[in-house]
Amino acid sequence: MSPKPVRSKLEFDIIEPIGKRVVVRKDDNKRSTKSGIALPESIEIPVITGRVIAISKAIENDGDQTIRNYDKVLFDPREAIPVELEHDNRLFVVHIDRVLAIFRKSDVVQNKSNAAE
Repeated sequence: MSPKPVRSKLEFDIIEPIGKRVVVRKDDNKRSTKSGIALPESIEIPVITGRVIAISKAIENDGDQTIRNYDKVLFDPREAIPVELEHDNRLFVVHIDRVLAIFRKSDVVQNKSNAAE
């Protein structure tokens, strides 16, 4: 008998989205409600927020797009494609049209200091 061929497992460490897509690392699922009630393991509050960890060149070169790396986003998980690149499987490739919102901090403090000058 001939020995089985040995397969070397390729370890990838970079993902680069193509087209108008971003890679989002989904936030952890919540295990308690806002009021502090702990939920059993069988019940989860679905989380559809995460951090952008990679942006395609098409979005990067588009001056009309305001999304950037490390932005916290709200996305539609129904058409997000899960990626098995990390052990926790929290990465998703998301089309830019499925990013519903970007969370930003307001510039209220900065605007007040500019108005005082």
